[in-house]
Amino acid sequence: MTTLPISEARAELAHAITQAETEPVTISRHGEAVAVLMSPSLYEQLMESAEELADITEFDAALLKSDLNIPWDVVKKDLGLL
Repeated sequence: MTTLPISEARAELAHAITQAETEPVTISRHGEAVAVLMSPSLYEQLMESAEELADITEFDAALLKSDLNIPWDVVKKDLGLL
């Protein structure tokens, strides 16, 4: 991953954006990372992965609450499928 000082990123924004099309570019201020510039497709992939992980975490937590689970036979009966 490329790191650019904020002053250089500001002066050469077009170049930083071009770099971000292939890899994330970290923007730093006084040597400390303050932002990351990345392509929209990479951002979407990261957001989808984060949402998927959140869904899995919530699903796992729901499984631990056995008192909230409804047996499949009861669900089928309630829906008139039996």
